[in-house]
Amino acid sequence: MSRETTPLMQQYQQIKSRHANAILMFRMGDFYEMFYDDAEVASRELGLTLTSRNNGGASDVPLAGVPVKALAEYLRRLVQKGYRVAICEQVEDPRLAKGIVRREVVETVTPGAAFADDLLDGERHNYLCAVHVAGKALGIAAADVSTGAFRLVVGSLEDAPSLLARLSPREVLVARGSAMPLPLDGVLLTEREPWEFDAHLGREELARQFGVHSVEGFGLDSAHELAVATAGAAIRYLRELQPGGVPHLMRPVIEVTGDAMPLDEMTRRNLELVESLRGGSDERAGTLVGVLDRTSTPMGARLLREWLLAPLLSIDRIDRRLDAVAALVDQQIPRLEVAELLDGMRDIERLAGKTAASRVNPRELRHLGESLSRLATLGEALGRVGSAGLLGDLQDAWDSCGDVSADIVSHLVERPPVALGDGDAFHAGVDASLDELRRLRDGGKDAIAGIQASERERTGINSLKVGYNRVFGYFIEVSNANRHLIPSDYQRRQTLTGGERYVTPALKEYEEKVLGATERIEHRERELFEQLRQRVGAAITRLQAAAARVATLDVLTSFAQVAQAESYIRPFVHADFDLEIIGGRHPVVERMMPRDRFIPNDIRLTPDARMIILTGPNMAGKSTVLRQVGLIVLMAQAGSFVPATRARIGIVDRLFTRVGASDNLVRGQSTFMVEMAETSAILHLASARSLVLLDEIGRGTSTYDGVSIAWAVSEHLHDKAGCKTVFATHYHELTQLADELPAVRNFNVAVRESGDDVVFLHRLQPGGADRSYGIEVGRLAGLPAPVIERARTVLRLLEGEQLVAGLSGKAQKPHDAQLGLFTQLHPAVERLRTLDTNQMTPLEALQALDELAQLAKRVEGA
Repeated sequence: MSRETTPLMQQYQQIKSRHANAILMFRMGDFYEMFYDDAEVASRELGLTLTSRNNGGASDVPLAGVPVKALAEYLRRLVQKGYRVAICEQVEDPRLAKGIVRREVVETVTPGAAFADDLLDGERHNYLCAVHVAGKALGIAAADVSTGAFRLVVGSLEDAPSLLARLSPREVLVARGSAMPLPLDGVLLTEREPWEFDAHLGREELARQFGVHSVEGFGLDSAHELAVATAGAAIRYLRELQPGGVPHLMRPVIEVTGDAMPLDEMTRRNLELVESLRGGSDERAGTLVGVLDRTSTPMGARLLREWLLAPLLSIDRIDRRLDAVAALVDQQIPRLEVAELLDGMRDIERLAGKTAASRVNPRELRHLGESLSRLATLGEALGRVGSAGLLGDLQDAWDSCGDVSADIVSHLVERPPVALGDGDAFHAGVDASLDELRRLRDGGKDAIAGIQASERERTGINSLKVGYNRVFGYFIEVSNANRHLIPSDYQRRQTLTGGERYVTPALKEYEEKVLGATERIEHRERELFEQLRQRVGAAITRLQAAAARVATLDVLTSFAQVAQAESYIRPFVHADFDLEIIGGRHPVVERMMPRDRFIPNDIRLTPDARMIILTGPNMAGKSTVLRQVGLIVLMAQAGSFVPATRARIGIVDRLFTRVGASDNLVRGQSTFMVEMAETSAILHLASARSLVLLDEIGRGTSTYDGVSIAWAVSEHLHDKAGCKTVFATHYHELTQLADELPAVRNFNVAVRESGDDVVFLHRLQPGGADRSYGIEVGRLAGLPAPVIERARTVLRLLEGEQLVAGLSGKAQKPHDAQLGLFTQLHPAVERLRTLDTNQMTPLEALQALDELAQLAKRVEGA
């Protein structure tokens, strides 16, 4: 770079030095320009043409620019790719500037700090999280600048995966040099100086942000030091991104481990709570939130997601939600009225946040006013539903914000422009000076007609006309044939092919008056809009509280709508151990098929029968049973009715679901390694109050290794954890656990055989299965007939002869036919266990006896 630098580039370099880690969009007239490395990045990521600008010396500076009017689209693309973008505006009128126009960065947009709708998902919060770890303790501060939501979380390091999975941050702040407690795929990681995570500085930042003398009033004490430290780091960072501050940030909500059920990533994924395992364009298709979400507002959709990802552990809080849902189910007409009023309501929470943060435009502010104007009628409809549970709390605290909505609606026209200056934003009669300026502007047509008539009379030129264009302003046009008639005070402005255009002192005076009126109208509307915005922004706390109440009512109404439409029942949630689900159904699967085709099932887990070993064939629905048990428990503790005919839910402190197999090649982990890591986490964390749902543990290795692991895992869960467990497996050897462990019960998924055909009944029944029917499933899937026949031959060798089949098909004696965990039964004993003597005739009994004798001789002689 040349030492000779233009004043403009000196200004750019000074500003860029303060925003070195962001792409700086530098306002120059009608464009935002980017220079040097920023220009090259923008050219590559946005497909812009890379040009150059002379820097006053021998060197050229790489340059790329985007039009001001197209900023939103280019900004969205950069931020979605994980870049920070600093917006540098001209903060003084170029016409009044002496020298270089003064410029300042007015906002830095990052994935975790955005206001624009096209950068946000209306159905989830856009959290920026500051995370700090000290030993085994964890502190998290989560802030959403679009809504003002601010949460402080205190927990242990082992809670980090479930807490961060629930918050789903777009950006995470950590102290430079510290290790994140877990990898975060697709999340922007921002390192800050370690001193910023100091608890003392955190208390000062919190006190300054909320204008209080001490943070003890927030309930923060010595037990929350890590959360306070992260709060300070988050606030300091947000102030850097938003030089105007974040006045809409709510007072912190403190969460302590134990308030809600932690849900780890594997459980959230396996139960498909908010994201489908199948992928696709609609990520909610086939998910629990897709079934339960009949919310009408963005605030409600976000709250529903939060409730499902944080089921409650307090029976009282659960019952208050269930009481409210029950009242809404019973009071159908008022409920439908509530739903109708909620329908079409705008995002009050984010619109209020934009207003307080000076990010709102006239049309958005009008939308806020219109939505607030519904609150009074909505409160009346709520009163007709009743006051059960949470509904009573909502009624007691209801604020219609009528003064705020009236202020907005009475000032702004029904459809104001997005940008001030693009049309009238305020009603007539709001401001006398504005009305006078508009009369001056709007009287222009009559005034022009008068000037034209006067000049025609003065000059005698009947074809003379007065016109206007944006380049030359107002003019008098005279044809060449009449040029000799023009007065001496006419001043030539433009020459045309067939005539000339002139201006007079009187016309100049009128032009300045009219054009000045247009500019003064825009200036006055900006003043009025800022005054209105400040008045509404000052009510931010009321507006945020009103939005929270609307969101709660929306979720409760959604639960009630689904309960009635899908025939859900109210669960009984209690403090004892027992879990009993009668006629349970999978809420997602039953939605995908005709109701009369889904087979309900019963599950009972009690202290003396707390573990079920579930066997049965492939495709019989074992995984569906596991998932439906987990989903019903989770729905109940979230405060929803459940798909069953009766449900008694002993409160569950943790829910673990390990279903299916997957690998993580990016982290160098095989399918079996992932399976073992997830199983290990369950064994370390499960308590006697937990519910563990396992499917096919041990299938990723050899048969004997797999059976050994599955056996040991089952014993640990039974003896050490003592938790409620359903273990689905194809290892039929595990059914012997019922003979070894007192609280184990065997169940299987029933099938019906007819010749070579197999019918899956999808019905649970007591007892263990003796076959997996894998070959029959392979036949149904279309495996070639020779493969099916060969598989049956090998199966007979393995099961009937108790031998290991070699590749040649010849039987070979196994090296060790004994399992280390339990004694393998003699083949004749195994055959005896399959006989139903009550159904045999005397002749069949003699034949069976002969078969057993022959089998015993063959094994002994082998």
